[in-house]
Amino acid sequence: MLEIGSTFTKTIVADERTIKKIAEVSGDMNPIHLDKEYAEHSMFGRRIAHGLFCINAISMIIGNHLPGNGTILLSQNFQYIKPVYIDDQIEVTVTIVNCLPGNKYTLRTLCKNQMGDIVLDGESVVRWEDS
Repeated sequence: MLEIGSTFTKTIVADERTIKKIAEVSGDMNPIHLDKEYAEHSMFGRRIAHGLFCINAISMIIGNHLPGNGTILLSQNFQYIKPVYIDDQIEVTVTIVNCLPGNKYTLRTLCKNQMGDIVLDGESVVRWEDS
């Protein structure tokens, strides 16, 4: 049984290799992610990670750690607060905030950069059965 307040945190880096893999798998070749010269003339002034960068990390935690194996994602809602720049270190935290009937759980999903700024804030609802 999972308890309200249970949490798992992992730090990941938006490194060049990861950004290229996300572009390849997703098909999102937007130059804001991949082209330094293009990105320098954007509103961000430099390259940013794909939105999927944080979402992938959240999914990894939900599927492997909290709740873990057998978890099925039912819904997600999130807001991008600030961009994730290339080489940012992102602390990803998933916390159980509510236990619902039918082995469902509401999770808070929070991503912060190395300066402690929130870059993504959201909520996921999952179904998990202890096997």
